[in-house]
Amino acid sequence: MSAILELTSELIRRASVTPDDQGCQALLGDRLSRAGFAVETLHYGEVSNLWATHGQAGPVLVFLGHTDVVPSGPETAWSSPPFEPTVRAGLLFGRGAADMKSGVAAMTLALETFVQRHPQHAGTVGLLLTSDEEGPSVDGVRRVAEEFRRRGQRVDWCLVGEPSSRTALGDLIRIGRRGSLHGHLEVRGIQGHVAYPDKALNPIHALAPALAELASTRWDEGNDGFPLTSFQVSNIRSGTGANNVIPGTLAASFNFRYGTASTAEGLRERVEACLHRHGLDFSIAWDLSGEPFLTAEGPLRKAVNEAVGAVCGRIPEPSTAGGTSDGRFIAPLGAEVVELGPVNASIHKIDEHIDVAELERLPELYLAVVERLLTGRLAD
Repeated sequence: MSAILELTSELIRRASVTPDDQGCQALLGDRLSRAGFAVETLHYGEVSNLWATHGQAGPVLVFLGHTDVVPSGPETAWSSPPFEPTVRAGLLFGRGAADMKSGVAAMTLALETFVQRHPQHAGTVGLLLTSDEEGPSVDGVRRVAEEFRRRGQRVDWCLVGEPSSRTALGDLIRIGRRGSLHGHLEVRGIQGHVAYPDKALNPIHALAPALAELASTRWDEGNDGFPLTSFQVSNIRSGTGANNVIPGTLAASFNFRYGTASTAEGLRERVEACLHRHGLDFSIAWDLSGEPFLTAEGPLRKAVNEAVGAVCGRIPEPSTAGGTSDGRFIAPLGAEVVELGPVNASIHKIDEHIDVAELERLPELYLAVVERLLTGRLAD
């Protein structure tokens, strides 16, 4: 069994559902410590974060990933136990096989190989892992980034090992992510009998015109880096459960995914102005889970493009689509951030898997990136 298949399998066997790391980071930290890395564990609440570095001064290249996984769902629906790695027809099955224990294992092996080949390398290489990426993302990389600011920790380049590829390894890279803004709305009416609507105020009826306006609004025109801003309602709750009672309150949750053509402040102001125009009695709580970021052409994108071309024989498509990643917490530190990882077609699904042939190339791909950045192999 190859080193990458063995390490990925060992991580899959650990049922590290958020935020329980199940010893994944200790396993990887021990390996990196033996390779000469300075290893630090940062605990916040129930979350474990691993910070391992080798080298001194700048430039600083950080590999970023997470050891936590989403729940497996009903185990009986899986073709093999979700936390027992199984190879069938050239595919490795298991929860986390693609998202993202393969990436974490590959980054670890790439770093071990790099410092073995280049013990006196320029700059610093690091690995940052959290057990809170699939959960609230409060005590994970968000908190570590705050600690980095306090310490003055420099980060020049950040390579995120999330499963970014569409159908083949390296066919797509994420060069940025949209911002994510959540709104939690309460509309207040007056409860009453359905036969006497004149003595009540139905918050469902009251909200409906405003909601129609919000859903049909064109929030911006997008730009070269990002598509149009999207608005989606995720939950609406109202009613007492009785069919003859007009409810007194309504709760709704919605989300904006937005690029740099809009701002969180501007979106908040426009929503609240709409609700006021419709005469609603409301309160709203906002949760900004990440600002948009975009990595321009620079050394990291160049190194990634060259590495993908050399190892995978293709030119990756740059994209800012999809959800969010922990890269949103590192980008504000001034880092160039790119996401490069396995095919994401099966992530979070029953029978999650990764192609073993592509898994075998993943450490080589990450090694090619770091060698280009820190050993002068980047083409002019």
